Amino acid sequence: MEEKGKGELKSAFDVAMERAAKLGAESPEEIRKRDLMPQGERLAARYLKGQCNLVVELSKYGDEERGYVAKGVKGVLLRNLDVPKNDVVKRTNRRAMEGIKSLKQDKGGIENVHSKLRRLFKHYEEEGAEQRRQAYEALKQDFYTNLQQLAQQRGVPAGISIDVEHHPQFQEQWQLTLAKLDSQYRTLVEEYKREIESIP
Repeated sequence: MEEKGKGELKSAFDVAMERAAKLGAESPEEIRKRDLMPQGERLAARYLKGQCNLVVELSKYGDEERGYVAKGVKGVLLRNLDVPKNDVVKRTNRRAMEGIKSLKQDKGGIENVHSKLRRLFKHYEEEGAEQRRQAYEALKQDFYTNLQQLAQQRGVPAGISIDVEHHPQFQEQWQLTLAKLDSQYRTLVEEYKREIESIP
């Protein structure tokens, strides 16, 4: 029984040797991809900060290299698209969408998806903001009522001021409610990201 257990377990050395063998078995193309994609990721980060011109930087690479670098850039730009919770995210979204558009060949297809994203983001900022405000007020009222009832059960005199909004449990519940409301939008953002990935 003990012998069987030994045979199934690999030592850290064996695992490391297997990884080293896999690295040694990489084709030159896989090695180039592994080296160039992170360059694209760093380039995208600089671009999002406004520190470079994406098209100019990509033109410095040869055709084959550019494909791998662009793939790294696209991955970072897509990951940075999110619901516009604040002005920083709004600017990042705008910059990411511009960068993605500059990398895609099908400008009409990408503009179509960008239009959908802009409408979604506008809805999030307008109707979504109203939904969040209503949910906040409803949660605040429910929490206040529950705390008042609890205070009465414990014999606390009526009329004592209760600061619901700073109560840790209220804050925790609000964060859960907010995450639930935002998840509907994030689901659509993810769907649009997949659509963008499929556009040449």
